[in-house]
Amino acid sequence: MSLLVIGTVAFDAIETPFGKTDKIIGGSATYACLSASYYEQNINLVAVVGEDFPESEINKLQRHHINVEGLQIKQGEKSFFWSGKYHNDMNTRDTLVTELNVLENFDPVLPDSYQDCEYLMLGNLAPALQKLVIERLEKRPKLILMDTMNFWMDIALEELKEVIAMVDVISINDEEARQLSGEYSLVKAAKKIMAMGPKNIIIKKGEHGALLFDKEQVFFAPALPLEDVFDPTGAGDTFAGGFIGYLSKTDDASFENMKRAIVYGSAMASYCVEKFGTQKIESLSDEDLDTRIQQFIDLMQFEISL
Repeated sequence: MSLLVIGTVAFDAIETPFGKTDKIIGGSATYACLSASYYEQNINLVAVVGEDFPESEINKLQRHHINVEGLQIKQGEKSFFWSGKYHNDMNTRDTLVTELNVLENFDPVLPDSYQDCEYLMLGNLAPALQKLVIERLEKRPKLILMDTMNFWMDIALEELKEVIAMVDVISINDEEARQLSGEYSLVKAAKKIMAMGPKNIIIKKGEHGALLFDKEQVFFAPALPLEDVFDPTGAGDTFAGGFIGYLSKTDDASFENMKRAIVYGSAMASYCVEKFGTQKIESLSDEDLDTRIQQFIDLMQFEISL
């Protein structure tokens, strides 16, 4: 199969209770593509960077079977930069710096070779850009997954709702689900959001796992208890990338297979948070993945007699 990912390829500077970094590679598309690459070998990237973005990092993406034909490099401009500081609970953070730079005038161009994509992930970007990508595809993909955040709910709610109506699956966290729906109950929130258009909704609950809904069913996957959590940046993007990468590899968008994809995405996210940035998910082995998936199976499996 083939997977198209649009999002940000960027620089981050991160501070957590366990340390801090200078500029490192980040961005929603970076995390999603690296994560998906462990399952899908045909990944096409659409993003934009400035001339300050290292060629070595682009080569790293290519080594993960990520096609960068759709990665624009803007000469004389700087890449998107975000800096944040996490609180002790690692669930809340303060944004210290946001420099849009090349994102201010980003016009996503889809090369002809991308037109046959069968799965599409819309990483966290302005809803207008997400919509533009869908409209520029000559043929609708089998499945469209979108990720978004409360920032767009605050400043571009109507545009966001237009995109939500066009996708099959939306992935947001519990706080965002409550804001978007106006409901505190996540069950009610899921129903309201699915009424906007998507067939499925994934509600991420951070260290407490993730919920998958369709109109009749619900599935819960716990998060793996970890000894060390150094940096949650990009964990949601990594989760979504693993999720859609697995769907693309198996070419099966049934609810039963989405349940498996949730676990595979959760496994990737659990590795992501163990190091700063993309460091941990850049060099996982098949054995690493198998071990982590088995840990999830052991965590979730039980027998009971009624």
